[in-house]
Amino acid sequence: MPRPEPFKPALLVVDVQEDFCPPNGSLAVPEGRDIVPVINELLKLPFTLKIATKDHHPQNHISFASNHPGAAPFASSCTVVNPANPAENYETRLWPDHCVIGTPGNELVPELDTGRIDAVVHKGTDPRVEMYSAFRSPLRNPPLATAVSDLEARLRAADVTDVFIVGLAGDYCVKNSARDSAELGWRTYVVEDAVRSVGGADAWAETVAELAPLGVRVVKADGEEVGWVQGLSA
Repeated sequence: MPRPEPFKPALLVVDVQEDFCPPNGSLAVPEGRDIVPVINELLKLPFTLKIATKDHHPQNHISFASNHPGAAPFASSCTVVNPANPAENYETRLWPDHCVIGTPGNELVPELDTGRIDAVVHKGTDPRVEMYSAFRSPLRNPPLATAVSDLEARLRAADVTDVFIVGLAGDYCVKNSARDSAELGWRTYVVEDAVRSVGGADAWAETVAELAPLGVRVVKADGEEVGWVQGLSA
């Protein structure tokens, strides 16, 4: 397949943070640290823009089971309500405390080649809502301004046409970021050998099936689509 034109690709590195990585992360994704060498190789390529994201939670974040008496991480859930429209709500899974602002678990892992990253976008900063997507929370009627990042604005300012996504976790933040990227009009790709999932291989297979009808392409780091980026330096 020929490279699309125009072609100004961005790389989005989602939540490669200490709390999401073994051996000590409070919400460690299995094999989460293993993807870093692949991501570092991708960071060497001539993407128009390279952005990392971070879960950046206050201690009182709604997704922490510790903030709900009697709740258990992974097993319990809660209802998130739009503060501007109580009729809009959704259920979210509760987690162990993770990526709390100012803690070591919030940091990007030291193995990641952050010197090649142009910007870091914070998400999940509003304690009232969950924000799996790097773009925005699921609340849309109306959108909650404090749960919309500047990622869309950064991509549009750089005239990005294509978004390549890697990181953690495939079945949560990668999936939802890819969904929003496609919905907002970008050709979107997930580089699956630079992704790991909370639910392992089975959860990732389900995610791939969910993303396909949305037009999101799941690709390999040595595949044709990444080759288009490599070709920009020729």
